[in-house]
Amino acid sequence: MLQASEIQRRFTNIRRTIEDAERASDSSPPLREYLHKMADEAASADAIIRGSEPSRIVECIDKLEDMGDEAKRMSRSDDHISTQLETAVSKVHAELSQLKHQLH
Repeated sequence: MLQASEIQRRFTNIRRTIEDAERASDSSPPLREYLHKMADEAASADAIIRGSEPSRIVECIDKLEDMGDEAKRMSRSDDHISTQLETAVSKVHAELSQLKHQLH
């Protein structure tokens, strides 16, 4: 498993990426709402990431990665979103997926 400091560093980066995607989501209210839920979930998970047992950390990342899957699906099914937003959502998904796979 990754070192706690590396998990925290990467999770902080993921939170920023989610916030960037949320800011870029003006063209899609449903996706903006979903990204807001992801940002809230990431904020809640932050305390767990910073001090919990490994199984709880994995559980949080798994849940966020599932949410990233849904956000990516939503972005691909909306023909009116900007390239910037689609790229931001793809980046969120990729970072969460990579961290999830490294934790398992």
